[in-house]
Amino acid sequence: MNNLEAVVTQIQGLSSSATDIAALHTHLKQAAELLHLESTRSLPFLEHLDPSIHSLGYLYILDACTSGPTSKEQAKTLVLIFARFITSCAAEQIRLAPDKFISVCKRFKDQVMLLEEPMRGVAPMLAAVQKIQSSSAHLTALHPEFLQLSLLSKCYKIGLSILEDDIFEVDHPRDLFLYSYYGGMICIGQKRFKKALELLHNVVTAPMSSINAIAVEAYKKYILVSLIHQGQFSTSLPKYASAAAQRNLKNLCLPYIELASSYSTGKITELETYVQTNREKFESDNNLGLVKQVISSIYKRNIQRLTQTYLTLSLQDIATTVQLNSPKEAEMHVLQMIQDGEIYATINQKDGMVRFLEDPEQYKTCEMIEHIDGSIQRIMDLSKKLSAMDELMSYDTLYLAKAGRERQRFDFDDFDTVPQKFNI
Repeated sequence: MNNLEAVVTQIQGLSSSATDIAALHTHLKQAAELLHLESTRSLPFLEHLDPSIHSLGYLYILDACTSGPTSKEQAKTLVLIFARFITSCAAEQIRLAPDKFISVCKRFKDQVMLLEEPMRGVAPMLAAVQKIQSSSAHLTALHPEFLQLSLLSKCYKIGLSILEDDIFEVDHPRDLFLYSYYGGMICIGQKRFKKALELLHNVVTAPMSSINAIAVEAYKKYILVSLIHQGQFSTSLPKYASAAAQRNLKNLCLPYIELASSYSTGKITELETYVQTNREKFESDNNLGLVKQVISSIYKRNIQRLTQTYLTLSLQDIATTVQLNSPKEAEMHVLQMIQDGEIYATINQKDGMVRFLEDPEQYKTCEMIEHIDGSIQRIMDLSKKLSAMDELMSYDTLYLAKAGRERQRFDFDDFDTVPQKFNI
C-alpha cells in the first residue's frame, strides 16, 4: 500500500462484513502516516466512497484531510461534507475509532462556528451523539458540543432532548462540567428552573482541586435561578462540595451574594437601586436578563407571602403592599401566578377581591397515582444502579489502593476559561 488509490480500493473491498471491517481497520492504522502526508490532495478521493457503507475508511480520510487550518471559503464546502458523513455513517463502524470520530465532529462544529451558522450544526451533532453513545446513560465528549450549538442557535427544545437521561458513565470529568453548565443554561432559556438548578448544582459541587471559571459562572447563575425559582438563596454549600469551592466561590461572586441579600428583604426599591448600581457588572457577565427576571420574581414572592397571612384581599391592597403601579397590574400578576400553579386563588371581578385557596390537589386521581408510581420506579432503578456501582468500586484495586491514603480527586486546572458566554 503506497498511494491513496490503493487505500481507497481497500476501503471499497473491505466494508461489507464485520470481519472485513476489522481487517480494514488494521490496514488503515498502518496507512495513517500516508494519509496525513497526502492530506492536501486526499479530499477528492472521498467522492469514490459512500459514507453509509464505507464509514470507517471515509472517517480516516476525512480526519486526515481536515487536520489543518481552513479558511471561511473552504469551510463552506467542508460543512456539507462533514454533515453528510455524520448523518449517514454507520455507528458500528465509527465506534471502532471513537477518538477520530469525536475529533472530526469537533472540527465540524468549528466550521459552522467559523461560518457563524451554529444552527447548521445542531441536527448533525445530535446524530453524532446518538451514534457514538453506548447507551442513554453514557455522557460523551460530544454532548457539550451539541449543547453549545443548541445554545448559540437558541434551539433550546432540541437541547432539552438529551438532558432527561440519568448519566452513569462519563468519559472525561471535563465533559460533565460543560454538559451540566450548558444544560443548565438551556433549561434557563426554557424557564425549566428546577432542572436548571439541578444541573448548575452539579457544576458547583463537582470535585475540583482549584477553582475554575466554569464553576464561578455556574455559581452566579445558580444564585440567580435560586432566587427566581425558590425566592431565596443559601450561601452555605453542601459538605460534599470541594474545599476549593467552599473557600473561593463566595468571594468571587460578591455582587451576586449581595443581590441575594437585598432580595431577601423583600424591598423592591432597594433591590432595583442595587441592580442599577451594579448593572455594568451584571451586563459584562451576560447575566442582566436573568437579573431582570429576579426583579420580576420579587413581586410574585411578596404576593405569595400575602397568601400566608390573608384569606381575602383587594387588588388595590395587593398593589399597594407589593408596590405595583395599579390594581390592574396586580390582577395580571395574580392571574399569571394562578396559571403557573404558584398560588391558588379566585378573583371576583365585580368587587375586585382576591380569595386565596388551599392546594386543590387531593393526590388520588389516576394521573397523579401514575406519576407517583413512575417516580418511585425511577428511584428504585437508580438505587439498583448505584448499588451495582458501589459493589464494583469495592473490588476496584486502584480505588482500594488509594482509599486508605486520600480520596482520588480530579484535576480541572485546564478549565481556565468558559468556552462561550450566552445571553439568556
